[in-house]
Order: sequence, then C-alpha cells, then structure tokens
Amino acid sequence: MDHVDLTGWAGYMAAKALSDDSRLAQSVAQPSSMRSLVRQAASAAEVYRDAAAARGDRVHFYAENYALAQLGLAHDLEQAKGALEQHGELGYAAHFENWWRDYRVEPVQAEVTVWNDSVGYAGTIDLVAKIAGRTCIIDYKTKTSDRDGMVKRPDDKVIMQLAAACKAEEQIEDADAGRWKPWTYGNDVMLLAVALGDNGSRTFMAPPAAMPEYWAKFYALRRSWEATRNIVRDRSTLAEITPPPRS
Repeated sequence: MDHVDLTGWAGYMAAKALSDDSRLAQSVAQPSSMRSLVRQAASAAEVYRDAAAARGDRVHFYAENYALAQLGLAHDLEQAKGALEQHGELGYAAHFENWWRDYRVEPVQAEVTVWNDSVGYAGTIDLVAKIAGRTCIIDYKTKTSDRDGMVKRPDDKVIMQLAAACKAEEQIEDADAGRWKPWTYGNDVMLLAVALGDNGSRTFMAPPAAMPEYWAKFYALRRSWEATRNIVRDRSTLAEITPPPRS
C-alpha cells in the first residue's frame, strides 16, 4: 500500500544487462537476435529480485536454525549451512555468527508468529532475544554492499514492521494444536534491524520517539488495504446515469 517507484532502477538493470551481454555486438545487425536479447534484458530486474529473495530465504533459514540450536531445540543447522555453501554464501553465516557473538545474544524465541485481532494482521518475528539485559525484537535484512564496501542500511520501512511486531496481542504457542497465548513482551522492548551482508553486518535501533508515527502510518495503510479490498469485492465503481426525463 506504500509503493516505491522502481521504474528507474528497473530500466537501469535492463540497460546494464543488455550492455554487458557478450552477444550484443554480433546481434546489432541481426534484428531477430537483437529482439531476443532485448526481451531477456527486460526481465533483468525481476531476475535480480527473485535471486535476492531466494538468498534472503536461505540466510533467514540459517539464522533461525542457529537460534534453535542455541536454544537446545530441534534444528536443521547443517542443512541450512549446506544450502549457503552450495550458493557460495557462507560469508553471510560467518558474519551472522560474528554479530551474535559480538552482541552476546541470548535467544528467547525464533520465528515467532504473532497476531493482532483488534487491527487485523499477523506476521512472524525473526528473533526475540535478550541483549545487555534488554528484551529485543529483531528483524534480519540481507543486504549487498555499497560503493565503499559497507553493508547497505535497511530501508526505514522496517520500522513499521517492528512497530507492528511489538503491538502484537497474541503469539503462537503450539502451531500443530492451534493454540495461542497472550503476547508476553509488551511494548517495553528494543526494536532492532540487523543488516546482514557477505562482508559484515550492521545493527540499527528503531528510534523510540518516532514509534507512534510509524505505528500510525502502519495502521493507516492497513485501513487503506481493507478499504481497497472492500471496494474490489463489492465492485464499487462509477455508475453511469441518463438525463432526467422531460416533464
């Protein structure tokens, strides 16, 4: 509901894919080959997006299972690490482990599914943990590096996710049995976004003073989504009318 205009980026990705294609020079004089290259380049942004999403899933899966192992619970850590190794992404695992050690993370729960019935939304929290005695809600973001070699910072929209997380009313207790229990952590938590890269990590805290405004925006977007859904469901559109009859 809060769209970001990525047309410029998508256009750049398509142009770059075409200019980097080794077949470009020989295809200039062959219209059919050129059309094929253009069609392929047009999907460069989607290919990059999907690859980034898959990488994010693998890193999150590793982080989840690392936390489960630390909690002494059933886990698939070796499988998760193997998937990263298969894709040449072990750097993410190494820097995640460094972050965990540096911040002396004490895990409480991993991948916590929460629900807010009053507003009407649900979601999953990557990690609830204690850091320096404070309860923290933590969201991981896999990021690439900037031109200076620094891991890129997360988009500030993550603050809305964190605000919604700490406003949860219930949390899952037993997924198989469908049992829920009240959200036990309240709002007195530290909200952290951890940017994980293959060459390092960076940790950011959501500013407490800004939380009311981010929550208000999340709430407004949720209501906007609901109104849009209802409009589509009820097919509420302009109705054409004719002139009134002559007396």
